[in-house]
Amino acid sequence: MQSVRPAPLAVLALVLMSLIWGYNWVVMKKVIRYVDPFDFSAIRTLLGAATLFFVLVALRRPMRIAALPQVALLGLLQTAAFTALIQWALVAGGAGKTAVLVYTMPFWVLPMAWWLLGERIKGSQWFAIAIAGLGLVLVLEPWAMRGSLFSNLLAIAGGLTWAASAVLAKRMRRDHAFDLLSLTAWQMLFGALALCVIAVLHPSRPIDPTPYFFGALAFNAVLATGLAWLLWLYVLQHLSTGLAGLSTLGIPMIGALAGWLELGERPGPAELTGMVLIGTALVLISVMALWQSRRAGSDG
Repeated sequence: MQSVRPAPLAVLALVLMSLIWGYNWVVMKKVIRYVDPFDFSAIRTLLGAATLFFVLVALRRPMRIAALPQVALLGLLQTAAFTALIQWALVAGGAGKTAVLVYTMPFWVLPMAWWLLGERIKGSQWFAIAIAGLGLVLVLEPWAMRGSLFSNLLAIAGGLTWAASAVLAKRMRRDHAFDLLSLTAWQMLFGALALCVIAVLHPSRPIDPTPYFFGALAFNAVLATGLAWLLWLYVLQHLSTGLAGLSTLGIPMIGALAGWLELGERPGPAELTGMVLIGTALVLISVMALWQSRRAGSDG
């Protein structure tokens, strides 16, 4: 049996999606000069949900959703808590460093899946977690207290929240059949409504309606939400899930590079080494997952 070559258009879609999501870390960092982080989180997710529902209608995808209470809980975790935490972290934290800390999510998923889903952590995964742990210490540099410890903790909390939502989504998809785009739209709507409540209750400064503010909203709603999710669905249809997941590891690296070039966020030697170690550990985990899925497919 001949192996199927990845579709060139799918590879191009993956590159474009990674560039959009990677550069968005700089956009989210710069826009908080003009708007409170909670206000921006509420507006961007509400517009993002509207964009996704427009895409659902345009593609004639199913609008009905099962397990509504669980979908609402997913929205509170994946959209409300995650978006608020990372946007808050960017107030004092660098775009690149925040991106790398948030993308430690796969390491938090492993123990959560072990505890909640009964998925065992194998020896090679423990090795990757140890490398990531060393990298995390180097990025945080607790001995030097560089940067904002609070923003670093917020970014890590964002990764933890993302991991919890991933485990919840996996559990939901195990028990119910969901259309991925419809599930994403509904959970984002629930999360956006929660963020709107937070934004109303939280005292904030008035929005400075600059061109960059409106451009950042458009970038997040149209490109980072609507277009990027369509690209991701296209990628999943034409490339293996393992290969697609492995390739998205470039997103935090793009965020770090963009922060370096545009914002002057040049990491120190220890921080840069830590980023490399975290990236290496992410690659190891993804390669192992890809290898296991291929072996399972060949055994089947």
